[in-house]
Amino acid sequence: MSGPSKAPTSAAVSTAGRGGGTAIVVVGPSGAGKDSVMGFAARHFTGDGRVVFATRVITRPADAGGENHRSVDSETFLRLKREGAFCVSWEAHGLSYGVPAETRDAVEAGCVVIVNGSRQALPAFAAAFPRVRIVTITADAEVRAERLARRGREGAAAIAARLDRRPREPECALENVTIDNSGPLETAGNAFVALLRTTLGASGPASLAGERPVG
Repeated sequence: MSGPSKAPTSAAVSTAGRGGGTAIVVVGPSGAGKDSVMGFAARHFTGDGRVVFATRVITRPADAGGENHRSVDSETFLRLKREGAFCVSWEAHGLSYGVPAETRDAVEAGCVVIVNGSRQALPAFAAAFPRVRIVTITADAEVRAERLARRGREGAAAIAARLDRRPREPECALENVTIDNSGPLETAGNAFVALLRTTLGASGPASLAGERPVG
């Protein structure tokens, strides 16, 4: 399923106003449904410039499924990294992931920016953004196995290896909220929307005149 990614644009930044926003880093095991939960929230906040869904740069084919991302080869990724194009980058499962540097500008401008992240990269997110909240999307092992099989990217052995993998504990203390996505998408999606609404209020831009009310 295509993810909810949306590039931080100057329009989104100017709508939010100044005052310092928040980076919401979404993590969780494969098959937990991170893309689906973020997609649910993205549809809810369509047209609200205070909420930005970052588009990652990944060394993965554009037609590989999952989130909407910018696909580049390894050589291009390394060049972009050297040029300072990413505020956070990491390696996982044989792929390279980069969060565009303008994502930090959107947060500094007062937006709530949602990034599909990685637990191993959380220290880098903490260093890159002044205000970070972690949202962990989880699901029962049986549900995850079914979703991974339906995704069709890997065989049974690779799926089993993913399910057996234990997440690395982050080497930094950050606020973490866990959302269980084992049941209907609406349940987890609405929980994530509620969290974003609360974050908007805490970040300040929600009270700006002329903004579209949420909900």
